[in-house]
Amino acid sequence: MHLPRPPLSRRAFLRGAGVTLALPFLEAMQPAYGAPAAKAIPRRMVCIQTNMGILPQFFFPETAGRDYVASAYLERLKAHRDQLTVFSGVSYPGVDGGHTAQKCFLTGTPHPARGGFRNGISLDQFAAEEIGNQTRHPSLVLAVTNENATMSFTRNGAPIPSEQSPKKLFERLFIQGNNKEVAANVEALQRGRSLMDFVSDESKRFGRSLSKNDQSRLDQYYTAVRELEQRLHSAEEWEYKPKPAISAKAPNEITDAKEFVRRTEQTFDVMKLALETDSTRVISLFIDTTVIHNITHHGNRPEALSELRGHEERQFDALNGFLNALRSTKEQGDTLLDRTQILYGTCMGSANSHSNVNLPVLLAGGGFRHGQHLAFDKVNNLPLTNLHVSMLQRIGIPTGEFSTGRSTMRGLEMA
Repeated sequence: MHLPRPPLSRRAFLRGAGVTLALPFLEAMQPAYGAPAAKAIPRRMVCIQTNMGILPQFFFPETAGRDYVASAYLERLKAHRDQLTVFSGVSYPGVDGGHTAQKCFLTGTPHPARGGFRNGISLDQFAAEEIGNQTRHPSLVLAVTNENATMSFTRNGAPIPSEQSPKKLFERLFIQGNNKEVAANVEALQRGRSLMDFVSDESKRFGRSLSKNDQSRLDQYYTAVRELEQRLHSAEEWEYKPKPAISAKAPNEITDAKEFVRRTEQTFDVMKLALETDSTRVISLFIDTTVIHNITHHGNRPEALSELRGHEERQFDALNGFLNALRSTKEQGDTLLDRTQILYGTCMGSANSHSNVNLPVLLAGGGFRHGQHLAFDKVNNLPLTNLHVSMLQRIGIPTGEFSTGRSTMRGLEMA
């Protein structure tokens, strides 16, 4: 009598391999440090989200096109009008849930508030998988927050922890470890590569009795193991290379959540250095302004609106300073802003009503034909993920879709 074979769980596989390592983890690993930078002038991507909305009446221009009249907030960015495209009538299809939408700003994965929700890969990590091997740091995942917040997710939807300290980020980028520290880092990387060898060997032996379909899946797993081994090897090589030498000093620590604008400015300063030294070409920054959550529910009270507007104006001033710094930095005839596309926006069209449609969003720099307000239908919004497709193509990734985006952003052209 033939008894059917019981289903094989991932945990059973792990026991067979003799180690505690979840199979999806290898796919979910963000790319590690790669080969030296290419000689060509690089293109870069920076994605910034502020999570408590932006007052729409002070952001959106009343007219569309290239002759739009700048709103109060955009007036604070007037020096960069020729390097800005402002969007209205855009949102993420199916992304709802008020504040829970903040986790989907770079993924576009629908219905984040539903039970069993599983996020998708974020825009920055999609880019890092393709171009991250060209720099010491494939991507920088940053946050201005006192909580465990991030907007960057792996291909399997796992959240990537963010660096929240500008000082620690500076040290990670530019402070060279001594010989003992370098040796310890290399040893840790070598141990990781040895573990990958062990898992691969054991899993091959274990997989001989599997079906053809399961063996095919296992082959994909072997490939992932080998790719991770290669990235670990590249990371080991980077440990022996000196970090960039700069004259700037590390910023002081600011821990007060109410000082989120000053912390943002500090983070922008270090981000500019990271881009300038080509330490990375992909950065995400989550700006947590939960400390002003109560006044975002302003109910149109004049005193609350005035206070909230003041906070948001200072945020746009900080963004303006970042754009100034990039524009004043030259790179072989271009500016750093010419080569760096900067997505800036929020997950809520109106924090007062927890609306997730008609999102205030702008794109700066990066080599697009800017200087315009692209206004789409405020009821039947255009997918903002279409903009993600345009951004990916601009940095040289030949994809025609991303998440719910199935085409490039209408009206946005490359320069």
